[in-house]
Amino acid sequence: MESFTHCIEYIHSLDIDYLKWVLWVLYPVIISFLLPLVILVCIYISALIIFVYGQRIKIKDAYSQDIWDGARKAIAAFWNAQSKIWHGYEVEGLDNIPRTGPALIIYYHGVIPVDFYYVLATCLLERGRLIHAVGDKFLFSIPGWRKLMKVLSVTPGTVTSCAQTLRDGHILGIAPGGVREALFGNEEYKTMWGKRLGFAKVALQANVPVIPMFTMNCREAFRTPGWSRVLLRGVYERTRLPIVPIYGFFPVKMKTIFGEPIFPTPNVTPHEFAQIIKENVDNLINTHQKRPGNILRALFERIPMFRR
Repeated sequence: MESFTHCIEYIHSLDIDYLKWVLWVLYPVIISFLLPLVILVCIYISALIIFVYGQRIKIKDAYSQDIWDGARKAIAAFWNAQSKIWHGYEVEGLDNIPRTGPALIIYYHGVIPVDFYYVLATCLLERGRLIHAVGDKFLFSIPGWRKLMKVLSVTPGTVTSCAQTLRDGHILGIAPGGVREALFGNEEYKTMWGKRLGFAKVALQANVPVIPMFTMNCREAFRTPGWSRVLLRGVYERTRLPIVPIYGFFPVKMKTIFGEPIFPTPNVTPHEFAQIIKENVDNLINTHQKRPGNILRALFERIPMFRR
């Protein structure tokens, strides 16, 4: 009986050790899939800032022209600090963003466009410009986000409404690849714009310069599993539901590059202009991104001696 008891105790000890080993092996995987929730928390913190400012009626006395200006700058300061600490974030070519007048920013869409959040913050704080943006319709269905989208001037956007935004003198940001490029792109950084021409039509209708943009290592900060891109692509194409799992929020080096403005030329067609814009974005990727992307290399690029 005593030997049997020892045997049971030994088995239990093996189970505990085995469980510890399994947890040790899976710990990095679990953390990788949980870290993207940090960005979700950050977005909700931004929404909370909007809510708090909305409740303070006295703020109308402080901001005679725009009562939300203080809230936007508070959010921008929050995201700007986060970008510097977590990603060593830098911007190149910021002078290409005009201090006055309209412009259309066209950018490559990472898995989670955290780099564009950083751009919004940087431009608001350093250039004094609020960038209006086009966002996917599902964003407006997430609880607590509708007011945030409104205050930050994010809309689903049509060709007509986007052109009007530019005619009104604003800066507008569009990622032609959208959710498809975000979820089903890979570390080769191939643009996935298909036959989309809306962004080119917007620029031509408003007759504004286009500023190409790309952020180095944006796909190393967040990733989608290869198997999910294969298995869930058909589901997305039929339903437009962004149900692909995301992992990451790795503290990789991130740097946004703004290219030279591209001006519409007489008699250029939307198709031709879209190709010109795409080539410029592709050139930024070819120049500034080592491919295929590698998470470990992107982490080491936080150290100056490992950068090219």
